[in-house]
Amino acid sequence: MRQIRVAIGATAINPGLLTAAERIQYEGYLRREDTNAVILALAKEGMTIKEIVRRSGNSRGLVRKILRGQRSDIFRVRESSLELYLPWLDSQWAAGHRNGAALWRHLESQGFRGCLRVVTEWVARRRQAEKIDGGILSRAPSARTIARLMTIGRDHLSKSETVTVAAIEGGVPTLLEAREIIASFQAMIRKRILAELKPWLERARLSLIASFARGVIKDQAAVSAAIALPWSNGQTEGQITKLKLVKRQMYGRGKLDLLQARVIGAA
Repeated sequence: MRQIRVAIGATAINPGLLTAAERIQYEGYLRREDTNAVILALAKEGMTIKEIVRRSGNSRGLVRKILRGQRSDIFRVRESSLELYLPWLDSQWAAGHRNGAALWRHLESQGFRGCLRVVTEWVARRRQAEKIDGGILSRAPSARTIARLMTIGRDHLSKSETVTVAAIEGGVPTLLEAREIIASFQAMIRKRILAELKPWLERARLSLIASFARGVIKDQAAVSAAIALPWSNGQTEGQITKLKLVKRQMYGRGKLDLLQARVIGAA
């Protein structure tokens, strides 16, 4: 996530542009970064973990996690309900439409369900950003948004989303490689080409999805059977879904005997 922030230019945090809740989160992020720096500095001096725990006052587990690089923290502003409407808001702002109430009414007609305060807060922060440095607010999209942008078809991306994806791919080539590996795995399953499984595993073990590859290796026999054999548990899952539907339809109206009668009668 830190590499993605660097790629899209969202590494600089201006505390003056944060909301009250985000400012509290940012202060906590700074405290954690200070703790990481202190512990790493003590480790560079050759101190043992026991001595670092005694001097820093932190737990042994936390010190071990920091020394192993498992506490690389990031700060990201909260995901807003305006996420899907930001490109439209940017275009309206560039066109000179900067009244928060008017923008909110237009968004309501487009299906936006947020309150007026969300839009007016965005407008206020945008004006403040222009006064401070003449720039625009840059933010890292959430992990869920990045996953959607990296897996959706390119024909369905807007212009701003295409620019974001291009920046991520240029700045984090390992993420682009992982996307290609996942796409090849999906193609292998759909086309039922068992011969491609072993080369795929060798490639995936050295990528960002190494943990997924290790899981496939543990169940390699089952995965191979799923690719080569025509059988599936679709019929079983369908019957379970049907049973749950009947059960929920009669919720609160009977016990297992009535459920059994309805299921047998339906069959």
